[in-house]
Amino acid sequence: MIPELIGGHPGLAWLVGGLLLMAVEALAPGAFMVWIGLAAVGTGLATLALVLSFPAEVVVFAVLAAASIAVGLRLRRRARPSSVNTPQSGLVGRTARVLSVEGREGRVRVGDSDWSARLDAGADWPEQARSLDVVALDGCVLVVRPQAERS
Repeated sequence: MIPELIGGHPGLAWLVGGLLLMAVEALAPGAFMVWIGLAAVGTGLATLALVLSFPAEVVVFAVLAAASIAVGLRLRRRARPSSVNTPQSGLVGRTARVLSVEGREGRVRVGDSDWSARLDAGADWPEQARSLDVVALDGCVLVVRPQAERS
């Protein structure tokens, strides 16, 4: 009964195919099949509303697929914060402990990692307090400032 119903109405075949593609996306997420599924659903709705020929259906599907993928890529780009997973996002604001000093540069420990460090402009290495704040990152060198000089 259902195959005959779908076979007699190409718009329903597009709708069912689109819904199946979106279901596949729900079961195995990859953020791609949903856009093709949306294009197929849109093609099915257009076919039901306008009674299109098969070549016209293919053109509508191709246009909707390209548009939906473009929208998906734009949304994906916009949703990705630029500061996530950068070294600076995890180190700035943390406390460092002085390991060694040589002029305005030295080695510090942040958590369980040792880093090259450089004093922030206008700061001096602390005499007694050996804790520093990481204020910036310059390549792989931490820019630090003594905690006593915090403002």
